[in-house]
Amino acid sequence: MTRLIIAAGGGGDAVAAAMLDAALYGARGDTVVFTYAWDRLLIDPVPGPRGADNFTGLEQVTPAVWSVPADARPIAPAGSTLPRLAAELPQTFTLIDPRYGAQGITRQLEELVGHLSPESIDLLDVGGDILARGDEPSLKSPLADALTLAVCCQVDANVPIRLLVAGPGLDGELPPADLRSVFDSLVHTFTPKDVEPVGAVLEWHPSEATGMLAATARGVRGTCEMRDAGLPVPLTDESPTVHEVDLDEAFNRNQLARTIATTSSLDQVEAHSREICGYSEIDYERNKAASLGEQQSVELDPEAVLSRLDRFEAEARARGVTHTTFRRITEALDLNGSLREDLRRFLISSRPEQYAAPLWRIATHD
Repeated sequence: MTRLIIAAGGGGDAVAAAMLDAALYGARGDTVVFTYAWDRLLIDPVPGPRGADNFTGLEQVTPAVWSVPADARPIAPAGSTLPRLAAELPQTFTLIDPRYGAQGITRQLEELVGHLSPESIDLLDVGGDILARGDEPSLKSPLADALTLAVCCQVDANVPIRLLVAGPGLDGELPPADLRSVFDSLVHTFTPKDVEPVGAVLEWHPSEATGMLAATARGVRGTCEMRDAGLPVPLTDESPTVHEVDLDEAFNRNQLARTIATTSSLDQVEAHSREICGYSEIDYERNKAASLGEQQSVELDPEAVLSRLDRFEAEARARGVTHTTFRRITEALDLNGSLREDLRRFLISSRPEQYAAPLWRIATHD
């Protein structure tokens, strides 16, 4: 029998889906993850999600659904973490292609469900922004989650779709206190053992929210600063938990999901996001991609990096920060995003005692 896990926002949600599969089902190798190919700009410099025509080597599952095997490749200049995930994890990764809006994804999901006849379907979101109304000032990336939520509420599936929220608040978008009233049952609390199947992936994958989910499952507690804006995210005993939420209640709460349920193009989805939320996150990526394109790629200067890191950590301690992500360090030190991996390796080798995998622990001394 096959299980289907829908990674609501793509990116790190796909990694979390693999972790959930191992924790709840034993990761027997017969789980299919339905996910966007939508990565950070440091991985994919092209704004927005990728479609099937942005890859070579995909395998057709149904007329509208393609899987991403290990030997698939994104067509330059696009990038994607999915082929590497397929190479390192036992799950099968299939592609959510949002070019034809909610109607297109609904067709894809109905075909996939009909093909697989899964014994269970889970819709997984890390952080909880899938429960947003749309007007929250802290909301940054509602589009993908709202799309998958809209689709799951109208798809004709052979089994009920269970909505799961892991790591309440870890995406830095909605405070955990705003989510608790919507939670139903506690499904699971991740443990260090649950992280083991994806541990190697987290050494290179850029997801901050899923990275914090794994770190808190390993026992890390404190306040983590993330993203270019330096959002402070509490790491608490609640952080590694997974909660079930009523799917219809989430849909009724999410104004963007309700509005885009009948869209037939990604342009329409973006237009509704601008109307309801005041922005489209793909516009943000377009603007940021333009500025990143002006950066010059340079090599790390070890002495300068450590000096600037010391200043950053002193300021972070003053803000009450105990941990941060390597993405945040890269941007705080004003380094080219392409240097993130080099920076990560250098810092871990220079100060291994501060590595709280996959986060960076802020030094406690001046």
